[in-house]
Amino acid sequence: MKIVKPCYYKNFKCIAGECPDSCCQGWEVDADEESLNYYNTLDPSLEIKTRIDRVLDKDEFGNTIFTLAPKKRCPFLNEENLCDMHIALGGERTPYTCRTFPRFIYDFGSVREIGISFSCPVAADLIYALNGHLTFDEEINSELPSLNDIDGELYYKLLKARTKIYAILQSDGKPVSQRLIDMLEYADYLQNELGKYDNPSDDTDFFDVFRNPELINPEWEEKVNNPKDCKIENSYFTENIAMYFIYKYFMQAVYDRDVLSKVKMAAVGVLISTYFGNDAWTIHLWSKETEHSQYNMERYKRLLREADCLSVKNLISRIKQRQ
Repeated sequence: MKIVKPCYYKNFKCIAGECPDSCCQGWEVDADEESLNYYNTLDPSLEIKTRIDRVLDKDEFGNTIFTLAPKKRCPFLNEENLCDMHIALGGERTPYTCRTFPRFIYDFGSVREIGISFSCPVAADLIYALNGHLTFDEEINSELPSLNDIDGELYYKLLKARTKIYAILQSDGKPVSQRLIDMLEYADYLQNELGKYDNPSDDTDFFDVFRNPELINPEWEEKVNNPKDCKIENSYFTENIAMYFIYKYFMQAVYDRDVLSKVKMAAVGVLISTYFGNDAWTIHLWSKETEHSQYNMERYKRLLREADCLSVKNLISRIKQRQ
């Protein structure tokens, strides 16, 4: 299997209890089936077994979760901001989400793409500090390709299209704002080739897009309520915000043929930095609020398709205002 990773991936290291915004605080954590099966084998006399059983619950989606402690802290997060389950059972016995975060992993048959999410402040700092174009490292291992029902012809068409979008975003001869416009226009053309995309019908205000129903950190709400008026910077960080979203989401169109929403997400990602703060912390806050909340992300995906303020026409107009 071919493994693809961003060039900065190898430099990532969790700082655990030193983290300024712990991933063990703010979110409910799903208990995956494999982990649950293991917890059922534990000796009932173990303190950690008692604690696990006491906090297991179901959410409204039917997922098994760990009930959060006060201040939205994971029930296993101790006063030193370290995980008691990790200490008692080992890191390999924590839930899948905990073992892999902030990594995202997508398998496309013989190719596995791995990255790290902005929702981790350390990862956001790595991306922000990248002084150059985002590139990708590749390696081949002995793992067999994963079984899938991917449309091979569509997959390779999208792969070729993503390479073109990378080239558009990394066109040094143009300002980043113009690259975003070129990207959106190309995606609009590509979407017309792939399938119908309904005209936007939702009249949500642009800033209301970012007022999520589930608030994780009040600091994000404060930023949304006090937007700035900044230009789109011609910096590697601005460029690499868009690259992050294209790498993470674009190939998911192989499942729904919706490339335009994925590309609009990249353009909106850059606009977030112009309105709410051109720094790693701001994009981290947005990601933690949106990408890692099922409520907020489902709403955001719907608005990307349905909100008139996020149409290609209106996004291009907004980008031009910030040139």
